[in-house]
Amino acid sequence: MAMTLDTPVDTTQPLARPSAPRWRRWMRPALGLLLPLTAAIAWELVVGAGWSDGRLVPPPSKIIFTIDELARSGELLRHIIATLARVGAGFGLGVAAGTILGAISGYWGLARRLLDPTIQALRAIPSIAWVPLFILWLGIFELSKVALIAVGVFFPVYLGVMGAILSVDRKIVEVGRTFRLSGPAMIRRILLPAVLPAYVVSLRVGLGLGWMFVVAAEFMGASEGLGYLLIDGQQLGKPAQILAAIVIFAILGKTTDWLIELAAKPFLRWQDAFAPGRGEP
Repeated sequence: MAMTLDTPVDTTQPLARPSAPRWRRWMRPALGLLLPLTAAIAWELVVGAGWSDGRLVPPPSKIIFTIDELARSGELLRHIIATLARVGAGFGLGVAAGTILGAISGYWGLARRLLDPTIQALRAIPSIAWVPLFILWLGIFELSKVALIAVGVFFPVYLGVMGAILSVDRKIVEVGRTFRLSGPAMIRRILLPAVLPAYVVSLRVGLGLGWMFVVAAEFMGASEGLGYLLIDGQQLGKPAQILAAIVIFAILGKTTDWLIELAAKPFLRWQDAFAPGRGEP
């Protein structure tokens, strides 16, 4: 039946969004892999053509061979599990402390004036400066390594939570007060949704620093872990092993970052944010 201008339109049904072609779902990860794969293939061709001996910077084929050797011997899995356990424990502690103190400092002005100057001063201390102190206090075992990672995670999470609370639009808070929302209701219905996007970003930044700090942590007398592979490769003159550990660090770091992004998606569906490349004006 042809539709005319007088034909009533059913406004009770939501407008169907055009589904994106299936190939577009794979475009983003494919584009993300384009640069590293191109660089790897180019370097493989350079070494294969004899323009470089590949001794200090081995070609990708040798790095893959080294990873395969470590995997077959069982060493790789052992080192990955050790590093993941340290990052997981340090990340959990750093997130808990950063979230609690950041929320207190952001929501309570007196606490911010008391805590924030000291925390900002501690944040300026280089990460490597904590190493001898943690070894002296906690020894060279797992506790000192986890504590160092937690320190790295804490500061971006603290700053992200406090800054997000302080940047909440005052008009939204006034609306909540107009509706006589209680303190817990104000936090749950006004502050938490407003803070959540910035909180997810701070978690991702904190996780990235956690992966950076685990290397320094595993320099502290570790006998297993990807940081140990780096030191072992340096001492034995194995650049392929060093690069293999760096590649695995990159893969694990990107995977864990993607997991945080994926876990946060259901809580951020309400956002009507700018999405470049989707044809919006």
